Amino acid sequence: MVDSPVHATLPADTGSRATVLRGSNGRRWRLPPPPDLTGFADAGPGLPPLMQVLLAHRAVRGTADARRYLGRPGELTDASLMPNLDIAVDRLARACRDGEMVAIIGDFDVDGVTATTILVEGLRALGARPEPYIPNRFTEGYGPNVAAVRRLADAGATVLVTADCGTSSVAEIAEANASGMDALVLDHHTVPEVLPAAFAIVNPKLNGSAYGSEPAAVGVAYKVVHDLHDRLGRPYDPDEHRALVALGTVCDLAPLVAENRDLVRIGIEALARTRRPGLLALAAVANANLAQATPDTCGWVLGPRLNAAGRMEHARLALDLLLTDSPARARELAETLEALNLRRRETTQTAIDAARASLTADDLAGPLLIAASPDVSMGVVGPVASRLVEEYSRPAIVMQLVGGEGRASCRSIPDFDITALLRRHAHLFLRFGGHRAAAGFTIDAARLDELKATLIADAADHLDTSALAPTIEVDAELHLPAVNRQVLQWLALLGPHGIGNPTPTFLARSVRVADSRVVGREGEHLQLTLREGNVSWRAISFRNAAAAVPAGELADIVYTFKRDDFRDEGGLQLEVLDLRPAEALTVGAVEGP
Repeated sequence: MVDSPVHATLPADTGSRATVLRGSNGRRWRLPPPPDLTGFADAGPGLPPLMQVLLAHRAVRGTADARRYLGRPGELTDASLMPNLDIAVDRLARACRDGEMVAIIGDFDVDGVTATTILVEGLRALGARPEPYIPNRFTEGYGPNVAAVRRLADAGATVLVTADCGTSSVAEIAEANASGMDALVLDHHTVPEVLPAAFAIVNPKLNGSAYGSEPAAVGVAYKVVHDLHDRLGRPYDPDEHRALVALGTVCDLAPLVAENRDLVRIGIEALARTRRPGLLALAAVANANLAQATPDTCGWVLGPRLNAAGRMEHARLALDLLLTDSPARARELAETLEALNLRRRETTQTAIDAARASLTADDLAGPLLIAASPDVSMGVVGPVASRLVEEYSRPAIVMQLVGGEGRASCRSIPDFDITALLRRHAHLFLRFGGHRAAAGFTIDAARLDELKATLIADAADHLDTSALAPTIEVDAELHLPAVNRQVLQWLALLGPHGIGNPTPTFLARSVRVADSRVVGREGEHLQLTLREGNVSWRAISFRNAAAAVPAGELADIVYTFKRDDFRDEGGLQLEVLDLRPAEALTVGAVEGP
């Protein structure tokens, strides 16, 4: 640990109440009440007050737990605690010893593709004959389908493994059983009331699971392959697969707590030294330096390009990229994905504009946004839904209408379980599935009006629209002159950040805007130089051009730290999440905890 104290202006003692400040464009800045720090009483001066507060906000409430949290990753969760993992490994061990053909049906997103890659490489190395199959998003949809299962059985597969799908596939697993295959479901999605009759369902969300965390499907696949090598007494170098685990975990927005946080920490280090031709080629076309890899490298550089394959053409392109051992082939595929990603961005922006324009004032006043159109490509409904959530701070469903069906992607806010909403009205759907933050479904287009009325009414019962104002959670006040190398070293120990472990966010008051200019293709961002005392910081504020404070004036800002990947070889800058003229900022209501 760093041995210098870190000080900040901690929240004033308001009892059990949070202070709310008004930001721009209806946003709220919420400073929580002071946390209980008695668990750090024995920490001494070695653990600064600011770090104690930040740790407490992340459910780390004692010195011993803080040492574990801030230290190097330790032992990962015992694989034997994963439900049914031993049954799946026993069956795969037999397949490896006997050289059986193992069909692997994976999802078309990054989590599914990385999980499929690990399974293919692991099984092949141990003597099985893996046959990967990624469904076509546009013609087959999500997960296994009966026709694909039959084709794989006819090709000679005796084992069917699903990767990042299958927990809800009752009919498809029944077809596998009827075709003489043993079906192993490797998944992490929400468990429905009726489960398929699989040989084994390996899912950390199964009722009664003692696993203690929620790895993405790639984490489940990694555990299976690692344990399979141990079961067969074969050496295993997990480094390349750990890089894929970090990539899939980050891109699938799995909670970055408990084991997941350690898997990503270990995996990012492995990504920085990867020799996998596909990852090296993908980074090269994106002008990214994997030696300085961070979770943002996964979520904003590699992930979108891999996802572009399934969104625009076929995810098999992404799988082939990860599996190839040819640098030349990897470069060719990476360039293809780069072109698809550019097309995906243009298509997504057009669809966002159309979805935004389709929403009425009544829609925007409701608790749930639903946009449906034949002109929105199934490949981008997910990103469009995510943008609507970001802009309007409420759950959103975006649907393509095609061939008499509506094919939808759902995204949610932290306080609302979108899959639970779908489960309450399962009778509406031809099929559905997902997890708390994201889901998908298919519906008969003739039931669209019924769907809208039912889901919006349900959301109204479970969400208070008065509480849906965009809210930025602020950890503490931290003045810019107090930020030095030691502060940043401490903050770095809290990562990686994501769901369950948010990036620390700070408030600074009366900061001088030394320079401000609008940037971005559509002039939606702000590039700033901020000054407080004798300290200056470069800053970027995304989609906040309308909230600009003129150069020379004082502003209150809510900010975090972000690496500048475009200048200074990755030097730090501030990311300003919101800003307002200092004199206009007023104290709002005081909330409960």
